[in-house]
Amino acid sequence: MGILEEVIGAVVAVEGVKKLDPNASILTEGIAAVAGYKGVEAVTEHLENKEAENKEGDVPDQPA
Repeated sequence: MGILEEVIGAVVAVEGVKKLDPNASILTEGIAAVAGYKGVEAVTEHLENKEAENKEGDVPDQPA
């Protein structure tokens, strides 16, 4: 995962806050940026773990 995806998540979160509250303070926008950054990181990590679990669980010799 690259930094680009996380930065895009932060930008999207800030834009979302601006849409919801056009008079949002810089603190609110900063919190949204951190949440967006960490949110993309968490979702990507979760999807990678799920993918790894699915690969480990595929055993073709196991009876159904």
